[in-house]
Amino acid sequence: MSSSDKMVIIIEDEPDTAEMYAEMIRISGYEVIKYFAGSTAVAQIAEQKPSAVVLDLMMPDVSGLEVIHFMKKEPHLAEVPVIIVSAKTLPKDIEAGLNAGATAYLTKPVSFSDLINAINSAIELKGERKT
Repeated sequence: MSSSDKMVIIIEDEPDTAEMYAEMIRISGYEVIKYFAGSTAVAQIAEQKPSAVVLDLMMPDVSGLEVIHFMKKEPHLAEVPVIIVSAKTLPKDIEAGLNAGATAYLTKPVSFSDLINAINSAIELKGERKT
């Protein structure tokens, strides 16, 4: 298993929230990289090839949906699972996130077990698609 098989990227514009997610994910054995802006993440994510991305939708520069669209257009990123964690809770927002290509959509506040279960399930599902 390469290091990228255990790497999760968090894209969240609120530093305290990003660190809370990072601690949850680190406790579960993953390496974590945090980005506080979608544009920065888009510029770096292709090099890191993470096992999953935890993504906020509402960011000041590039929206989470734009990040997903970028990832889905890149062949080596298209299969990376994206778990949206957003304060947007309306059914139309959830549908838009899933239709854009997110693997899971969680609403804030998110529990430790929900976040980790979504990440683990997404990575397992990605592994099953490879075989």
